[in-house]
Amino acid sequence: NLLSAVPYIGDMMVNWLWGGFSVNNATLNRFYSFHFIFPFIILFMVILHLMFLHETGSSNPMGLNSNYYKIPFNPYYTLKDSIGFIFLISLLILICLLNPYMLSDPENFIKANSMITPPHIQPEWYF
Repeated sequence: NLLSAVPYIGDMMVNWLWGGFSVNNATLNRFYSFHFIFPFIILFMVILHLMFLHETGSSNPMGLNSNYYKIPFNPYYTLKDSIGFIFLISLLILICLLNPYMLSDPENFIKANSMITPPHIQPEWYF
């Protein structure tokens, strides 16, 4: 484990992270909880960041007051981001509907035989 390489306190950190001397049920529960809660924490921080940015405005490195060039966030940037999001989702749906097997492995279409192990078991392309 990478934490065990930390001098003096590495083993103690590993035991704390794992919840014992090995990976067990407590470890899996901790990591599952972390992976479930962490996106909500990030979403909260992004919303908080946008609220502060909207209230105070962005800092200008030149120190000039540039209220003349400011564009309101809503509806301009909201609309721009929404149109981009809808376009990308539509493109993904179109690709999935027109050619659903484009990213599939050809080996998946071979009839399964429980008596023979395939000669080359490999992970999917994205692994």
